[in-house]
Amino acid sequence: MREFKSIEEKIMDRALYLVGKNRSLNISVRAIAKEAEVNISAINYYFRTKEELMRQVRELYITNTLSISSILMDMTLESENKLITAINKVMEYILRYPGITVLLKDSREREDDISVRLLEVSNEMTEKLNTLLDEFLTDTDNLSAKHIIFWSAVNYPVEGSGFASYNSDYLKERSNRMTYIKQLLQMLRK
Repeated sequence: MREFKSIEEKIMDRALYLVGKNRSLNISVRAIAKEAEVNISAINYYFRTKEELMRQVRELYITNTLSISSILMDMTLESENKLITAINKVMEYILRYPGITVLLKDSREREDDISVRLLEVSNEMTEKLNTLLDEFLTDTDNLSAKHIIFWSAVNYPVEGSGFASYNSDYLKERSNRMTYIKQLLQMLRK
């Protein structure tokens, strides 16, 4: 995932964060400006409209998803390392933008080009991850159930859906996430 250097990127970053935090795309420009620590006029200068800002937020999601997909194409990594590294990035991304499923859900309800592309990129990444997971699993009994367990274990603890009663900071550390992913895969392999 790339680091943000410009004001424009910071605004998009914070807008995507608020989409997840509020679990809604209905966020005021004022709230985005406050979160990004910029003047409202900066949002108007870079994006002209809230709709254009949200279009570019979708583009940011696509860019981040493609960066995860690039890990899956890295021929220097073994399949297991690809899977672990990519899932770590997925979890990192969900932690940074809690509830990114809002973007996916909204895109399913739209028919514009950017939403279609967002869903295509997301589905392609998920298919590649599922293929790697299938290669990793030695016992293919109940494969569908194992996929559900896997994706639930990836999404639930980092999306903030009731995980607060546990040590929610645990998975914020990369080394802890890597341990968690390796243990998850080990359990599923049995």
